[in-house]
Amino acid sequence: MSRFVFIVNPIAGAGRSVRAESLLREKMAVTGHEAVFLRTERPGQATELAREAAEAGVTVVSVGGDGTGLEVAAGLVGSGAAMGIIPAGTGNDLIKTLGIPDDPVLALDHMLSHEPRPMDIGTVNGRPFLNVCGTGFDVSVLDHAEKHKKHMRGLLPYLLGLLGAIFGNRPIRLTLSRDGAAPEERTVLMCSVANGRFIGGGIPICPAADPGDGRFDLVVVRHVPRWKIPLYLPGLMRSKILTFGITEHELVREVTLEGRGMRLQIDGEILSVDRAELVLRPGALSLRY
Repeated sequence: MSRFVFIVNPIAGAGRSVRAESLLREKMAVTGHEAVFLRTERPGQATELAREAAEAGVTVVSVGGDGTGLEVAAGLVGSGAAMGIIPAGTGNDLIKTLGIPDDPVLALDHMLSHEPRPMDIGTVNGRPFLNVCGTGFDVSVLDHAEKHKKHMRGLLPYLLGLLGAIFGNRPIRLTLSRDGAAPEERTVLMCSVANGRFIGGGIPICPAADPGDGRFDLVVVRHVPRWKIPLYLPGLMRSKILTFGITEHELVREVTLEGRGMRLQIDGEILSVDRAELVLRPGALSLRY
C-alpha cells in the first residue's frame, strides 16, 4: 500500500478542482492506497504543505492548474519525494507535454500506473519553473486572455488573447546571452525558454522540448511588422514555429535576459524584472508520468 497526499487548490478551474476532489476521493477509496486530501487557503501554502508531506515519504499530488503544480513542485525539488499531477485548472499546459490525461480520474489512473522518474526543472533568479518562461508576444497573449478565463476554459481564452495581442504588439528590446556566450542586443517578437512544449492552454510554442533531456529549448522569434503576425498563426497552431524563417532555436543550459521593465511570464504568472538568470536543474524533480 502506498501513501498519497493530495493538495487541492479549491479556486482552480472555477470550481473544477473541488469537483475533481470528490471523484478522486471515491476512486482512492477502492484502490487500497492511503490518501489524505488537503485544501489550500492562500497563495504559497501548497509549497508549505508539499514540503511537510515530503518529509513523511509520501507521493504528493497537485490538484489544480499549472500554478498549483508549480507551488507543489517548489516544495519537493531536491527532496526525493515523488510528485503526481491531477489537472483541474484552466490551461493545464504541462500535462500536454507529459502525456497526462486531462480528465482527473484518468489522470489518477495514469499516475498510479507509472513509477516516479526524473524531470528537469528551471529556475528564474532562483525561483523554480516547470514549463516555459518567456517575454514578448506570449506575455501579451496572457494579458488579453485573462479577462476571458472567468467565462471559459481550455484553449479558447488564449486564442482570443492571441487576437488581442496582435493589435497591441510592440517590439521587445532585450540583451540575450546563453551558456557563457557574449551578450547580444536583440529586437524580438518573442523569446521563450522552454522545458515543456505548450503555453496558453495548448499553443505549441516549442514542439521539440523534452523535460527530461537536460537542456532548455531557447526559442527566439525575430520582430516582424504587426500585419505579418496573422500569417504565422496557422503554422504556429500546427506546431511549425521552429520551421519559420524568423525563428531561432537552440538547446542551452543557462540563459540571461536583460531589459528595463521586462515582463516575464513564468508558467503563466507575469512578473516585471530588469534581469532574469535562467538555469536548468536536470532531473531535480521526481514525477509520476
